[in-house]
Amino acid sequence: MTTTEGHATTPALFRATIETPLGSLTALATDRGLCAIQFPDDAIPANARPSPRHGHAALACRQLGEYFARRRTSFDVPFDWTLTPFRRRVLAQVVRIPFGATRSYGEIAQAIGQPGAARAVGGANHANPIPLIVPCHRVIGATGQLVGYGGGLASKRWLLAFEGAIRVTA
Repeated sequence: MTTTEGHATTPALFRATIETPLGSLTALATDRGLCAIQFPDDAIPANARPSPRHGHAALACRQLGEYFARRRTSFDVPFDWTLTPFRRRVLAQVVRIPFGATRSYGEIAQAIGQPGAARAVGGANHANPIPLIVPCHRVIGATGQLVGYGGGLASKRWLLAFEGAIRVTA
């Protein structure tokens, strides 16, 4: 962060958008990395400048396009996010869930060394600013139920079926 006359300034924010089976997704990024993925109903910050071909927002959209085309199962876009240490540990563990697999909130809590923190893991997952790329859709309830997802449970179900993690019945 830079300062001007003693006032902190925020880094420039850029956006790129991609059409997906889930609707229009918008990637928000700074020069340092990806900040957020916005679902169709999410508000886009007014200060986010279009960057359809260059930068981290455009890279995120290219990689999401490859994911939806079944040519990519993981992402390597750098992040620029502000997280508490706990949320950082949780989301770092969520990133490790492989394509086509799921983990429960309790399994994530266990993996970060806090076995009693399943609810807090749920809160951290809910606050994930970079869904899909940080695949919080792969985190499910202890009994296998699909619970909570910023893009809606229908999107979560679709993503898990797309990845082969669940079977969809008619």
